[in-house]
Amino acid sequence: MATTGLVVDRGLEGVVVGSTLLSNVEGQIGRLTYRGYDIDDLAPNATFEEVTHLLLYGHLPTAEELESLKREIGARRMIPEPLINSMQRVPKTAWPMDVLRTVTSGLALFSPVNQRGEHVSDVHSAIELIAKMPTILAAWDRIRRGLEPIEPRTDLSHAANFLYMRTGKVPSDIEEDALDTYFVLLADHSYNASTFSARVTASTRSDIYAAITAALATLEGDLHGGAASAAFNTLLEVGTKDRAETYVREVLARGERIMGMGHREYKVRDPRARHLEAMAKQLSAYRGDSRWYDIARSLEDASNKVLQEEKPGKKIYANVDFYTAPVLADLAIAGDEFTCLFACARTAGWTAHVLEQLSDNRLIRPQATYVGPAPGPFVPISDRRAQAIGA
Repeated sequence: MATTGLVVDRGLEGVVVGSTLLSNVEGQIGRLTYRGYDIDDLAPNATFEEVTHLLLYGHLPTAEELESLKREIGARRMIPEPLINSMQRVPKTAWPMDVLRTVTSGLALFSPVNQRGEHVSDVHSAIELIAKMPTILAAWDRIRRGLEPIEPRTDLSHAANFLYMRTGKVPSDIEEDALDTYFVLLADHSYNASTFSARVTASTRSDIYAAITAALATLEGDLHGGAASAAFNTLLEVGTKDRAETYVREVLARGERIMGMGHREYKVRDPRARHLEAMAKQLSAYRGDSRWYDIARSLEDASNKVLQEEKPGKKIYANVDFYTAPVLADLAIAGDEFTCLFACARTAGWTAHVLEQLSDNRLIRPQATYVGPAPGPFVPISDRRAQAIGA
């Protein structure tokens, strides 16, 4: 077995692979900032459109700048009719993230290219993708339910327009605020897996449509964007808040983990979880049904109770996915669409990272430690013997 003597950090844990002006994750103290603004200040005070401006343009907008951005987002929400037609031919059982990824890639077909086949990758391309992502998801949500898609409106916020396109009804202020807060909290998170995929793709001088498609493909996994759907499945499996402790003991006895608990970066509670928990509690009170919030709260408490018994002094904390589940469930969004909502929010960060990568680009090409057999002679086919698979 060959070895180079290099230290291998599996999953690149602790390895710094680049720099960014966009967001900073301080896991030891539980702080997340976008361009220096604390998420604890942005979540209750800034809209998703303001945060989008911050990420794309580098500063919080003036009233005039915000109005200009909102007009551009509104004007770019419609998706080409051929893509709507193609969704109507997709099997209704298709996984929502597969549809979102495929149709997002298809947007490139309707974007002009130069003589080398390159699309323009600029701030307006970024706004195009941010604007259209919720339209794709809302259209698919209705199509798979046997309903006609509803055209987007230009006079509603990003969050309110998405909820409107699903139902045809303008949402209440509390529903709009809940989704808008979710979008703000999920807009960016430094070099997470999907953002890194987008930057790797952009570093090859591929265009912004390809980079965001790569990000979507990466987001789909349960260890990343799929975790919120998995957390909701946990809530379904628990069923009632009274069964939370029993469920935790059963899961831990099997050597499994509670989805939505713990985080690779945060050593304390995910700062986004506090805001989502507050929204989940507020939404449940508005709906007059606290089932999802109660189960989630009981599950987090039970997880820590059982952990204290087994490992005194240790704590486990809810991450952003854990309270995403009750928030989106109370907004009547299907559990298998949670990852798609994550993508609608994170497109702001992804596109900003792509533009940042392209502004000072170097091909991202890491090394690997070879652990295969040493060099040996070529064996003619007449002299080869069958080997067991994996030998």
